[in-house]
Amino acid sequence: MNATNEGLLARAALRSASWSEKWFPDAWVFAALGVIIVALAAMAFGATPITTVNAFGDGFWSLVPFTMQMTFVVIGGYVVATAPVVARLIEWLARVPKTGRGAICYVGLVSMLASLLSWGFSLVFGGLLVRALARRGDLRMDYRAAAAAAYLGLGAVWAMGLSSSAAQLQANPKSMPPGLINITGVLPFSETIFLWQSIALTAALVVVSLLVCWFTAPSDRNARTADDFGVGETSTPALPPRQRPGEWLEYSPLLSILLGLLGLGWLGYEFASKPAVTAIANLNTYNFLFLTVGLLLHWRPRSFLNAVTRAVPSTAGVLIQFPLYGGIAALLTHATGAGDLTLSHRLSGLFVQIATTDSFPLVMGVYSSVLGFFVPSGGGKWLVEAPYVMQAANDLHVHLGWAVQVYNAAEALPNLINPFWMLPLLGVLGLKARDVVGFTFVQLVVHVPLVLGLLWALGLTLTYVPPVMP
Repeated sequence: MNATNEGLLARAALRSASWSEKWFPDAWVFAALGVIIVALAAMAFGATPITTVNAFGDGFWSLVPFTMQMTFVVIGGYVVATAPVVARLIEWLARVPKTGRGAICYVGLVSMLASLLSWGFSLVFGGLLVRALARRGDLRMDYRAAAAAAYLGLGAVWAMGLSSSAAQLQANPKSMPPGLINITGVLPFSETIFLWQSIALTAALVVVSLLVCWFTAPSDRNARTADDFGVGETSTPALPPRQRPGEWLEYSPLLSILLGLLGLGWLGYEFASKPAVTAIANLNTYNFLFLTVGLLLHWRPRSFLNAVTRAVPSTAGVLIQFPLYGGIAALLTHATGAGDLTLSHRLSGLFVQIATTDSFPLVMGVYSSVLGFFVPSGGGKWLVEAPYVMQAANDLHVHLGWAVQVYNAAEALPNLINPFWMLPLLGVLGLKARDVVGFTFVQLVVHVPLVLGLLWALGLTLTYVPPVMP
């Protein structure tokens, strides 16, 4: 591969990709190393071996519901995408870009805009769009760079939109634990994700991310296509003919129609009783919707089941790695050491002690991103951080809604190189984390000063308002 004729960022991305393909460990090894590092740190701060192993064991299965949810994100997305009508829609969308570099930016834009509505939808749809673009024989698109672009929804802006669990939680007093609501009061969206400062930060992230996509995209000469990774697309196998009388229900649409009516009835009630953005942000509702629609679109149960069977191998990484992340989270939040303090408490206390009113967004942004690297979270981590972070914001007279946005913007940063959230996308694309992280690392290098700088600068334009109790 000759990178001498590439631009500066493209050369940096190719060199980073070359390094990561050789040295970046498998995502499971990455997670296992995280367990060991956090366990040793817990014991270094006074946790006993018994406390440490108990925390790891107790946390190991704590993400089982979430693991199954993420597994069904992959299965449901694949089932819907392989339905004939949706496959044709994705193929139509994939005809828009005219060049490989344009296709990569196109994927990044679609992924980021979709993530502002639902990060789960962004993850699956972005991956399926990349696969459709990769099938175009007239388009030489770097498969790695396109995969990295599809991941930008999770790595750049998802927590700044409607699927922000922290913003959703703070706006809903019924969902907040009493200890937290007494500190923060209720923070409506107008004080968090709809602040003009938040919108400006999100817009800046989208624009800069797309510029990085453009300038890091390898030229046609250096592009590595899907075929180079052995993931060339084949057409979906046709439904084989029925062979036995006992299979008639598998080939009849009767069961699909009846189950679909039940599912659509529940979904109708769910969306009628809740705001649409709140309902779709719930992973259970999201997965239920995709499975119901997928069943109806495939029409015959046998076609639906065949699609599920083809999707399951893509979920292996999720199933075997998420328990390790559950163990890491428990080690950070439950392995108490000297002074009956956890690592999470110590990290929070350290950053709170060195923060001032003006530096709070910068300091807490660093803290949240560091902790997020070890405890990737779709919002549950906010319950761990919020009591300390928001009390410090009150004490330092920092705008409480902006404190939530500091968490949201900073939490996305470690996602760019942490394989946790990559796994469903990698399963859809048939890639390893090492294939993608070289490009996302360049995004991280650009995003860190941008995000932290804007969090600090925009925070100076806001005035503290005391908590409003429900």
